[in-house]
Amino acid sequence: MPQRGTNQNYRRSRYTLGPVGGLLVLILLFFLSSRFNLSGTAPEGVESVPLPESPGAEPLQVYFLDVGQGDSQLIRIPGEAGYFNVLIDTGEYQYADGLTAYLEGLGVERVDALIATHPHTDHMGCMNRVIERFEIGGLYMPLLPEDKTPTSVGYEKLLDAASAKGLTVSPLHEGSAIESPAGSQFQVMSPQVDADWEGANNYSAVIRLVYGGTAFLFTGDAEQESEEIILEAGYHLDSDVLKMGHHGSSTSTCEAFFQAVSPGHAVISCGEGNRYGHPHRETLAMLKEEGVPYYRTDQDGTILAQSDGAVITFTTGLDPVLDRDAYRAAQKRAA
Repeated sequence: MPQRGTNQNYRRSRYTLGPVGGLLVLILLFFLSSRFNLSGTAPEGVESVPLPESPGAEPLQVYFLDVGQGDSQLIRIPGEAGYFNVLIDTGEYQYADGLTAYLEGLGVERVDALIATHPHTDHMGCMNRVIERFEIGGLYMPLLPEDKTPTSVGYEKLLDAASAKGLTVSPLHEGSAIESPAGSQFQVMSPQVDADWEGANNYSAVIRLVYGGTAFLFTGDAEQESEEIILEAGYHLDSDVLKMGHHGSSTSTCEAFFQAVSPGHAVISCGEGNRYGHPHRETLAMLKEEGVPYYRTDQDGTILAQSDGAVITFTTGLDPVLDRDAYRAAQKRAA
């Protein structure tokens, strides 16, 4: 098994800094740590982060984008210089035009943090187009062992686009730092640095965002095995909104994990009539039994959750990123 802690799985030769470059990076990290919260971990048991005193400030916006059978969430954190934009995943490549147009329609010109939870195309298939179209502040992806690093066209295009723009991939694992404005804090809980899974799903980054006194948990496709490790680590998981793991699959969001998160609302990102049967009936039964209201992108379209730091409100039925008719036609062809 290859050693971790390097960028070797991102074509290491493209990102070699050399001794001088390495020293400059260390100096830069020291400088940034004095200005931003770059510890990568929230204080033990953190429940809230003080909001800056900004009367009439815009709310936090979290868009659960309808990208068919895939995942994509746009987080817009208000700050003094406007919104700080974080894009988690993008969906498949065929939605690239729709996604970039959607972001442009919201006034997004810069993606301050671009996150690929794991290298499956239904999560990062059109990330290369986002890199090409927008200014990117930082690019984050989990490390996988060399023998499990994908060779898909989408993954290769992502790396090519990053290289063309001079972007360095920041490894994403427990304790990794993601910059955020005052009043907000990201905590990366998974994957572990020494993780060794059979498939890519359990390498998914699991990220908790705290905004004021509210919290959102984003889980990618992490499955029960990864969830159990997070539980054993003793992370504070309690969140108001939970993005259900792996499109509502029964292999994710196990009961113990769900109870620890204790969400007030849940969101399932899945495609209409998808061939996997997502969300699975076991997942829906658990939500119903626990009395947790939930939203589904296949039924509710793009979903917007807004937080003022104390209260979260939801808006459903927003335009999908994908063309519904084209998506249905593709589903019929696949069947």
